[in-house]
Amino acid sequence: MTISRRELIKVGLAAGTALSIPSVLRAQTPPPAARTVRMVKGDLTIFDPIFTATNITGDHGAAIYDTLFAVDSKFMPQPQMVGKSGVSDDKKIYTFELRDGLGWHDGTPVTAADCVASIRRWAQVTPGGQLIMERAKDIAKKDDKTFTIALKEPLGILIDILATLPCPTLFIMREKDAERPATEQVTGNIGSGPFKFNHNLAKPGASFTYDRNDKYVPRKEPSDGFAGGKVVNVERVTWENIADQQTAMAALQAGEIDYFETPPADLYSVIGSDPNLELQILNKTGLDVVLRLNHLQKPFDNVKARQAMLSLIDQDAYMRVMSSDPKYSSTVVSLFGTGTLYYNDENTGWYKKGGDPEKATQLFKEAGYAGERVVILQPTDWAESSNASQLLAAALRNIGVNAELAPSDWGGVAARRANKGPIENGGWNMFITTNTGYSNSNPLGTPLLTANGDKAWYGWPKSDEYEALRAKWADVETVDERKALARKMQKVWWDFVGDVRLGGYVQPIARRKTLTGLIGIPVLVPMWNMQKA
Repeated sequence: MTISRRELIKVGLAAGTALSIPSVLRAQTPPPAARTVRMVKGDLTIFDPIFTATNITGDHGAAIYDTLFAVDSKFMPQPQMVGKSGVSDDKKIYTFELRDGLGWHDGTPVTAADCVASIRRWAQVTPGGQLIMERAKDIAKKDDKTFTIALKEPLGILIDILATLPCPTLFIMREKDAERPATEQVTGNIGSGPFKFNHNLAKPGASFTYDRNDKYVPRKEPSDGFAGGKVVNVERVTWENIADQQTAMAALQAGEIDYFETPPADLYSVIGSDPNLELQILNKTGLDVVLRLNHLQKPFDNVKARQAMLSLIDQDAYMRVMSSDPKYSSTVVSLFGTGTLYYNDENTGWYKKGGDPEKATQLFKEAGYAGERVVILQPTDWAESSNASQLLAAALRNIGVNAELAPSDWGGVAARRANKGPIENGGWNMFITTNTGYSNSNPLGTPLLTANGDKAWYGWPKSDEYEALRAKWADVETVDERKALARKMQKVWWDFVGDVRLGGYVQPIARRKTLTGLIGIPVLVPMWNMQKA
């Protein structure tokens, strides 16, 4: 009789015994102390949270850097590094004064010059930042603790943009780091945030360690979402890179780790029944699964080929391999996510339950597809995306498309997706990613909802008509007006096919019950406020 991997793990967990863990892991990982938290999150390979929109890099940024403003649990912007702020009567000049007690991990004080340089660098790669720069007359230091943003015309959502949560988040860096172009990585890992990056214990590919910054001065307000006092209740947090989910699950059950960010969906019921473990949904807005297409290279430089992908996708099939429990998954047909304020059904006639392979075949033919290789980036250390990538390759091959998987870890995907060249020069055609429903409700906050060509997110979609509509978002005053604008934007998006949605799901994390105080907020996983019994 053949015993499946799932059955094997169930037997081990149900019996209350840990599955075998490699001796190397046991040798290198001493039993966790009461004030040390061990987390399995993935492989951190890029450390600059402005250089990339990858969430794990955003989590790294949230640990070691700080922000001018932050959103609370109701997604309202609140001051964080800023102590005082004001705006002129004509609404064109904003003045910001830093609060007391802000210092870099190297012992130097945070200054207004650091903030100015950080805003300018962040604005190179984010839609909201680009809007600020379009309307800014100047962003300048006034004194060591004060800086101003002078606008050519009012921008009522300026502070909302500065507090935007989706990656790249506006993390404040030292001036000498922020003076680098956003296309060049900052590698110093020196911030002013509640944790310090422990360079001496860094083991690339194995683990990274963060120590409590005992000189950090939290705000006096209670923690509320990403805002309020960032109080650190543990001395050390270590991110273990355990790519194999079976090994990670066994380590969690054995108490060798405290937190597992992406537990396998087929074991949710087992985790829920373990008296020592608990599933917890931190991101209640869920994740939309997004298929990014490279608009610069064949065949997806042709709109017919992109429309073919809309017809080909069977969302139910993708959700079965990414979230095996139906109660955690849903269909996504709106550009603005499911259940968000701006969700709508405009121009969604392309959706057909089960997909429409015949129509997809015809559209590829109309696009002039001639058997070119189509390379799909496959992250092997993200099981759900890896499985979905294989399903995607099979679906394409079934209609005669020469699909090829390019397996690597997620770090490899994050690096390769920046290549705009043809596949012969290390380029790509497709990759799967996710974006939160919260992020998809704000086209000025998430790079995934841009279509400004070379300035757009990976895939580089271009539609002047869509961008003209998106530019109006900042000046629309009422929710009803934004809803009407969202419908117009969605109609254009699905016409030129900026990307393709594969469905949506809610993904709980798994933790030991001794770890409490996790902050439930979309996009990022803060490490302050955590407590360990």
